[in-house]
Amino acid sequence: MPTLTWAVTPTRLPLVVRRCHRCGAERFRAGGRFRVNANGKLLDAWLLAHCTGCGDTADLTVFERTHVRTVDAELLDGLHGNDPDLVSALLLDPATAHRNRYALDWDGAWVLDAGTAPPPRALPGEDLEVTVEFLARIPARPVRLLATGLGLPRAAVERLVVDGRIVAAVDLRARRSSGFEVLLEP
Repeated sequence: MPTLTWAVTPTRLPLVVRRCHRCGAERFRAGGRFRVNANGKLLDAWLLAHCTGCGDTADLTVFERTHVRTVDAELLDGLHGNDPDLVSALLLDPATAHRNRYALDWDGAWVLDAGTAPPPRALPGEDLEVTVEFLARIPARPVRLLATGLGLPRAAVERLVVDGRIVAAVDLRARRSSGFEVLLEP
């Protein structure tokens, strides 16, 4: 049985869904910079985000009033150096999102890499197994991913699911952000 591996890959950082206190816009773009403040032996650190409407800056708290000795040296270097990997890691961290009461908007920020394998329609009479991997916690509906990867309309993929020609152990209509496998039957 042929097997295909697809990857859901981020193309940019997602937008931060949070209301701007200045203009009322709903989206912020991560600025890629940190603000670190020291008050004696206590540190505060924020990830800066800019409103897509007015450009106002919002401070997303990384930590507050933390003793300098408890902060990892690599983390502190990354904050001072505005490390892009640290920006991404902290923006996508569920604890940071919860602390700052924001959600992430992934629309247009990811792509499905279906590789260069032949489309399943070119393999008549054979079962085909598709493994979908997520390279970041990107919420997407499996039906949409299958439609994109197979080059079919979403309604056609949903009909194949109802007909039992696409089988999966997960709900294909609910958003997922972790990998799954699908079996396509002829």
